[in-house]
Amino acid sequence: MHVDGIVGQNMLLRVLGGLTIALAGALLAVWLHLPLPWMLGALLVTAATRIAGVGTVCPRPARNSGQWVIGTSLGLYFTPQVIGHIGGNAGPIVVGMLFALGLAFMGTSLLRRYTDVDFKTAWFASAIGGASEMASLAERHGARIDRVATAHSVRVLLVVVTVPFIFQWWGVAGLDPTVPGPKVVDGAGLAALVALTCLGGLCFMRLRLPNPWVLGPMLVAMILTSSGIELSALPDVVPKVGQLFIGWSLGDRYRPDFFRAAPRFVAVVALFTVSALAMAFGLGALLSYWSAAPIPTLILGTTPGGIAEMAITAKVLQLGVPVVTAFHVTRMVFVVIVTGPIYAFLARRQANSA
Repeated sequence: MHVDGIVGQNMLLRVLGGLTIALAGALLAVWLHLPLPWMLGALLVTAATRIAGVGTVCPRPARNSGQWVIGTSLGLYFTPQVIGHIGGNAGPIVVGMLFALGLAFMGTSLLRRYTDVDFKTAWFASAIGGASEMASLAERHGARIDRVATAHSVRVLLVVVTVPFIFQWWGVAGLDPTVPGPKVVDGAGLAALVALTCLGGLCFMRLRLPNPWVLGPMLVAMILTSSGIELSALPDVVPKVGQLFIGWSLGDRYRPDFFRAAPRFVAVVALFTVSALAMAFGLGALLSYWSAAPIPTLILGTTPGGIAEMAITAKVLQLGVPVVTAFHVTRMVFVVIVTGPIYAFLARRQANSA
């Protein structure tokens, strides 16, 4: 009992230490006027301390809480008028889904050619889906989970760090503002909103659906808002806390041996990510001929980042939150659905030709 108490106390100190470091990083980023300070500051300082060997911990509930905040706040943007606007971007959204699939083939080819990983590991490391979903598929098919997880960590880190700085330098913030449906914080309404959206997250988790704590709350809030039911806005501090928790959890993935474990593999993944980003910028410009949305919004929609991170970027920079969210949600669901069957098909073809 005494040993359990010491272990529990040690874990609590590691969690509190991690939260303190993440908060210090966020406040430093605010002071330095960095873009997305509450997420990027927490991410960069946490990652740096973890790579340096500091043994802090970000518990899963913190990540889930951050995702709940992002999912709920995104859902509040989907007023009936906004949903009509998204319908006008159906074609570009489909192109974004196919673009993500094309990137998976490109990344697989690069990793197979320039690193020592096998086909299955290269395929799941290159698929532009959620990191946890791709790691789960990789495990199911016998691929190297460590390499797959590393690839997605590098991809998300590069996208999350570079895109906000590019957009800040570009000076496009506020180009495509969208206002959430509810604008007033109501105590009873907020309690109901929290309860209903958490129920949505729990249902998605029980059904083993991807990104349950983003998509579950988002769906519930979206249904309420699109139906004209405005329970409450979120207090101003809540999105900042959500971004802090997302940044903290992303930074916590890194370990002291991160860059030493497979430097060539990390370098090729970085090259692939930078190339994919450049292609996303080009595709966003091309899609502007098909869509009324501004080029920066379309670029954010096609970037190879995660739903939560890209949605935060769109929200903070006021660049078409609902359209960017629609791009990333459909892409992620599409990739999660097709990645396994396509791998099985390609693996059979390889086996038959051998």
